[in-house]
Amino acid sequence: MPTLWDISPPVHERSPVFPGDTPYTQEWVATLGPGCPVNVSALHLSPHVGAHADAPLHYDPDGAAIGAVSLEPFLGPCRVIHAIACGPLIEWRHIAHAVADLPPRVLVRTYQHMPQDRWDGALSAYAPDTVARLADLGVQLIGIDTASIDPADSKLLSSHQVIRQRGLRVLENLVLDDVPEGDFELIALPLKLTQADASPVRAVLRALR
Repeated sequence: MPTLWDISPPVHERSPVFPGDTPYTQEWVATLGPGCPVNVSALHLSPHVGAHADAPLHYDPDGAAIGAVSLEPFLGPCRVIHAIACGPLIEWRHIAHAVADLPPRVLVRTYQHMPQDRWDGALSAYAPDTVARLADLGVQLIGIDTASIDPADSKLLSSHQVIRQRGLRVLENLVLDDVPEGDFELIALPLKLTQADASPVRAVLRALR
């Protein structure tokens, strides 16, 4: 068994994005050659491309930008729970087998194989009651291997609103295909973007010592 799992999907121009969101593009503004000693690129993308952390600003007009939130929820003991092929919503019954003595961070795997090359409009999301019950147990951060903790067609973003009300943090678009159920150390620090509604993260899990 490995000691480190990279749970971030690759980011490139074919990375799937939420319909209407800004895909990843890159251009070279300087290239190695006579008179130029370096390659330098410019990136244009939504901060929700790939593995990312949502900021309160994403779902609350008065919420903090991602650069202002505490890093503590994004670093520390974490439990991965499998709810593979659970359907549209992760209900409590799908994770109840693994909620004893929860650490402050919970990631739920819903895919057998996370689609890294296409948008999945039928993604699984958290039921709002599941989020609330996790918060009641002291969970500070929830994560998922889909593009959103709410259904793709949701207009109310009910689970995001529970996150807002309870002060939780969230990670989305994780790749948990090869990660067994169990406890790990999560490391998924967002960038200190002072005006952004989210940030890309390089999310990894490390075996507990």
